[in-house]
Amino acid sequence: MSKFRTERDSMGELKVPAKALYGAQTQRAVDNFPVSGLTLPREFIRALGLIKSAAAEANVKLGHLDKTSAKAIRAAAEQVAAGGVDEHFPIDVFQTGSGTSSNMNANEVIAHLAGAAGTTVHPNDHVNAGQSSNDVIPTAILVSATLATTEKLLPALKHLRKTIDTRAKELKKVVKTGRTHLMDAMPITFGQELSGWSAQIADASERITDTLKRTRRLPQGGSAVGTGINADPKFGPAVAAELSKLTGVKFESSENYFAGMAAQDAPVELSGQLRALAVAVMKIANDLRWMNSGPLAGLGEIELPALQPGSSIMPGKVNPVIPEAAAMVAAQVIGNDATIAIGGASGNFQLNVMLPVIAYNLLQSIEILANVTVLLADKAIAGFKVNEDHIREALDKNPILVTALNPVIGYEKGAATAKQAYKEKRPIMDVALETTGLSKADLAKLLDPAALTKGGIHGGGGGG
Repeated sequence: MSKFRTERDSMGELKVPAKALYGAQTQRAVDNFPVSGLTLPREFIRALGLIKSAAAEANVKLGHLDKTSAKAIRAAAEQVAAGGVDEHFPIDVFQTGSGTSSNMNANEVIAHLAGAAGTTVHPNDHVNAGQSSNDVIPTAILVSATLATTEKLLPALKHLRKTIDTRAKELKKVVKTGRTHLMDAMPITFGQELSGWSAQIADASERITDTLKRTRRLPQGGSAVGTGINADPKFGPAVAAELSKLTGVKFESSENYFAGMAAQDAPVELSGQLRALAVAVMKIANDLRWMNSGPLAGLGEIELPALQPGSSIMPGKVNPVIPEAAAMVAAQVIGNDATIAIGGASGNFQLNVMLPVIAYNLLQSIEILANVTVLLADKAIAGFKVNEDHIREALDKNPILVTALNPVIGYEKGAATAKQAYKEKRPIMDVALETTGLSKADLAKLLDPAALTKGGIHGGGGGG
């Protein structure tokens, strides 16, 4: 048997792999764009399948497609959405900026599957009825990003925050040295430190959730240039309603198709919120790395779970691999955001022409953030051990505790006391007994690290 078959489109005939479910237009794109080997993500292919299924249902209800054809298209589109034919979507991300090739890829695969099941449909006339690549691809970006965020990222962030909160509660009474500029500062509790992480994740989730109100507004129905040419005026709202039924997410038709097709403001906004989350993840990851540093020559405050050997030459070395992975994900997401911003700014008149690269980078950011935040929760935060003896020893020697004496002895005497303690490498309590005139009982009360974590003014004790 031949390894190829002949397919035809409006430009003529060409050879297509015999087993391929796609046709001539997809093959032309494969031949034209051997750029990166990167293809559009699973979530995007799923969205294309969902959109084609919803469009077929909308068309049959509006009287623009017969029931037999619509049923065959829906069945084939559901196979696409489910991921059963992903290998038949081979087009490179770096293709035509409208994503026309990928839209036609979906149309051809669905038509082929329908034909194989016994119903002949045309990829343009039937599968693409009432549609244009110019509204399908922007819609697919919004649908795929909304679903991936709703189904994967937000649950991952909820899990991360819950894990942080659990550890914060466990460690709420463990006092440690606070740090500003990486230098010793006034004491805080582990619970307080972790509460900051929790608040960052909560705020990120809230910002992302707010953005989804705009990513659920779909430009499907705008057709070629936003006017809705060759599309029933009821088609866009009908597709949005069908997508809501298929996914359980409340999609709606955009009030202005021109904005939804020519601009990519909602994906740019979502990417910006992902960047803010990435910055928070980087902060948390780096805090963990510093706290874990050592174990002998670093801070050594915590011990992260040992997951794998850390060196090919230094036996016994264990590295903070999960926080490092999280930091790299954060860097990638920040870079992706720059690409998406440039892509979003590349709308010319009635169409954005960087749609595939926006889709790829946005979905990658969502996926890797969802994956790494679960790892950060389960393989780093949930299991780290606190080296309480080491923390207490460092805290007792911290001259910055003298700050609590400012209301009693003044800043100048406090500074002199701290400097002497630093110079002589003695506990602040011992030096303060010599320099302040305060009793040991008063100093013990004023310099109590646990009390100092509660804020407020701690001066006013007796003594000269």
